[in-house]
Amino acid sequence: MAFGQLVDGTIGCDGSIDAVRLSRGVRDVVSIPSKPPEAEDSTLGVWNFDDSSTGNASAGNLKHWTVESSTEREALPLYKTVPAAQANELTPANGLPRREVYRTWNRSHGDSGGTRFSALDQIHRGNVGQLQKVWTYHSRDGSNNIQCNPVIVNGVLYAPTPGKHVVAVDAATGVELWRFKPEGRPAFRGLVYWEGRGNTGPRLFFPSGKHLYAVHPATGKPVESFGKAGRTELPGAAHGDFGAATAGPTVFENIIIQPGFERDVWGFHAETGERLWTFHTVPHPGEPGHETWDRTQPYAANCWAGMALDEARGIAYITTGGPKPNFIGVDHLGDNLFANCVVAIDARTGRYRWHFQEIRHDLWDLDISAPPNLGTITRNGQRIDVVAACTKVGNTLLLDRVTGKPIFPFRLRRAPTSSLPGERTAPYQPDVELPEPFLNMEFTEADVWGRNEEMEQWAKSRFASATRGFYVPCSEGRANLFYGIDGGAEWTGSCIDPDTGRLYVTANHVGWIISAFRDDEPSDDPSAPKTHGRRVYEQACMSCHGPTRLGVSTCPPLRGLRHRVTDEVLRKQIREGKNAMPGLPDLPEADLGALVDYLMLRDGSIKPRDTTPERPRYSVTGYPKFYDPDGFPASKPPWGTLNCIDLNTGKRLWRVPLGFDPRLPDSEKNKTGSENYGGAIVTAGGLVFCAGTRDNLIRAFDKETGQELWAAPLPWTGNAPPSTYEINGKQFVVIAATGGNKLGTPYGDAYVAFSLPNR
Repeated sequence: MAFGQLVDGTIGCDGSIDAVRLSRGVRDVVSIPSKPPEAEDSTLGVWNFDDSSTGNASAGNLKHWTVESSTEREALPLYKTVPAAQANELTPANGLPRREVYRTWNRSHGDSGGTRFSALDQIHRGNVGQLQKVWTYHSRDGSNNIQCNPVIVNGVLYAPTPGKHVVAVDAATGVELWRFKPEGRPAFRGLVYWEGRGNTGPRLFFPSGKHLYAVHPATGKPVESFGKAGRTELPGAAHGDFGAATAGPTVFENIIIQPGFERDVWGFHAETGERLWTFHTVPHPGEPGHETWDRTQPYAANCWAGMALDEARGIAYITTGGPKPNFIGVDHLGDNLFANCVVAIDARTGRYRWHFQEIRHDLWDLDISAPPNLGTITRNGQRIDVVAACTKVGNTLLLDRVTGKPIFPFRLRRAPTSSLPGERTAPYQPDVELPEPFLNMEFTEADVWGRNEEMEQWAKSRFASATRGFYVPCSEGRANLFYGIDGGAEWTGSCIDPDTGRLYVTANHVGWIISAFRDDEPSDDPSAPKTHGRRVYEQACMSCHGPTRLGVSTCPPLRGLRHRVTDEVLRKQIREGKNAMPGLPDLPEADLGALVDYLMLRDGSIKPRDTTPERPRYSVTGYPKFYDPDGFPASKPPWGTLNCIDLNTGKRLWRVPLGFDPRLPDSEKNKTGSENYGGAIVTAGGLVFCAGTRDNLIRAFDKETGQELWAAPLPWTGNAPPSTYEINGKQFVVIAATGGNKLGTPYGDAYVAFSLPNR
């Protein structure tokens, strides 16, 4: 059971909630290198620093129980800037990929570059209003949330199901052709169809559980020559449904590139399954960036949402999560590379090429969760190839594909210090001007909102009691209020129109209120005899909250529980559950009492500490959104938006509310937008399609103006981007509609396809 889990779906915040992290010193930005880095160069110079930082932070050179100096911080300049690349430093566009690539959908997110753009234009602005449902496929193997964008090749749709199968479905009729059951949950966020090479035929690759699988697209049978009986082991730990990898793979020549959920990226031989290389997202000793950590934990700097590939240049791009655990940093001192980064990797060798870090020493769970997109833009009359990554705080990192240099100046602003003993915050954080942000992480008084006077007063009271501001870290005794844990942009990411250089991104605009507390409990003694309560905990709770009660992934820590809840509240929550946590209504009373005594440290199984730890220990109380007592966001609408950003100029061209909350009166529905977890695609027909809202609708918008042109109901919420494809001259749009996820909507099992009426 996931005791205390406050939101469903751990993807947006994928590391342990118990949080300890720390930044190392003040580093001044200096100039960008004058030449493009070679593949073997250590191109940490994308954010270069002077010698004011002495490298590896350790217990011997920092006083872990002191509070950092706000006076020293305030003496620093207010702003610093990473300069934009000069015109002669930009990479000219090579005109690839070929146009016909955009007429296929061989990989989740469309193509290797992750553009989610289709050159199909049979469905366009003038006729999209006639779009109608043509088939619905039900997997009938259970109900669960699907976050995978389906692949369609040669008239066949390949996708995962709620019951943990991979299926092939006739994409014209919705009739199932075959199904395959791997170990684990397959293709959590993606899969890829490989055409094959030489004498090797086509294969379908996807991660599931502890393995990377290869199956025959025609039959669904494992490729026996790949690994052992069609699968090869992934090196990382496999955690629950997430397995060892959640991001979908891509293929370069005959190398499968697969990011890991715990950390790292691997290259495998596409024919044999042999592991060819490993890129460490948390650098090992001797590797560039190792000196930016003094400690680390699993799931730090992991690529959990997706990646992109420049096939012509042989460069793979990943985006990474923050250091772990989340929110507090006293146990991982330093700038924490390659956390919160866009990283370029040599696709043949796995060697580091460059990185660009958005947030240093992230204390807010502000991973770069959106997969990168490759695009081409025009700057000063020159066509250049870029990589873009939208972030949780509403930034669009726009970088040269070969050098990693920013296309626009990247402004940094002096950040506040922490009041927590042992914490050392980064001196600067991003305060970006261009591309124009589509969210501001700072929650201000102007953002406070209530549906009526009573709710507005409630929100104002909570706002007044919280800490907030520009990258204000957590403190003891007061909750910290800010935007961004689920975006801005989320794992659903963005799409790019290569014809115009415009980017489209769905976003959330809901506050989060995070409370930190001193975790003064010792670890469980593994050598001590197990009490009745400990045995109940191991059977009912440990899979989510871990053997030491520190939490796993976003399941919160249970350390210090006695400071936060009463016996009555604890017993009720165990019996009835809370949010995504299932209840245990049939737990015998004796077991319940023993479990409560264990969690409240009354059964003698945990000895009090008799010494002061090397560093302070803190924890947080989960992931509560800033909702009013009726369950509505206490932030000013719109709560969900669709945004268009012109990457050529950096200007946001338009923003429109996305969806509505069906719990609201009709008079308010069109004004608020909806929290959303779906993502958009863009087509040559002048349309943007997206879903993922509380109202269970899929919509089409005019990509030039943002005007909504069409909407249709889905049986359940569509929590993945749609795909579009063509069969016998007829264009279709298809989406996974399975509900659930962080909106708490009902779960289902459907894929739904739409097309125009037959002529």
